Amino acid sequence: MLWPFNRFRNPTVPGGTIEAIYGMIVAQAREPVFYTDLGVRDTVNGRFDMLILHLWLVLRRLQPIEGGSVLSQALFDHFCADMDDNLREMGVGDLTVPKRMQAFGEAFYGRSTAYDLALEAGEAELAQALSKNVFNGEALERAKALAGYVRDVSARLAVLDDAAFRTGAWTFPKVETDQLRATP
Repeated sequence: MLWPFNRFRNPTVPGGTIEAIYGMIVAQAREPVFYTDLGVRDTVNGRFDMLILHLWLVLRRLQPIEGGSVLSQALFDHFCADMDDNLREMGVGDLTVPKRMQAFGEAFYGRSTAYDLALEAGEAELAQALSKNVFNGEALERAKALAGYVRDVSARLAVLDDAAFRTGAWTFPKVETDQLRATP
């Protein structure tokens, strides 16, 4: 299990690896096609949902890798530090930051659990989970398109070499606009 606020431990992770992987996650989550063609809300919450989705995909891929739990924890710690920094930059007060961080943790774990169960259950279940979490329970057709993207990315990440994945020597597949076109 990943523990929030565990960033004060110093796991043995090669320097720059976590930053590189997290940077790829953030860049992929910010791909304009999600917001323009798929209709994900281009808001703080919408971007947060896409960040969690891509973080979940990477953490899921790290699970079976030797040393993957250490990398997963370091990646999650980096995510927590980034969220903390973003809150403070937005002017959230010191007394409010821990409450917001707790909410972020709950959102991450809730969505991760829902996505894990839905991915195993099938296409319809994954679309339902994405509809609920990314589209506020609406836009099932868009959620189906996003579910196809998630399955595709998950499959592509699964075949990557473990050593390359562990060191951050990989990239997310290019987001295909046609793949994400959904009827409103």
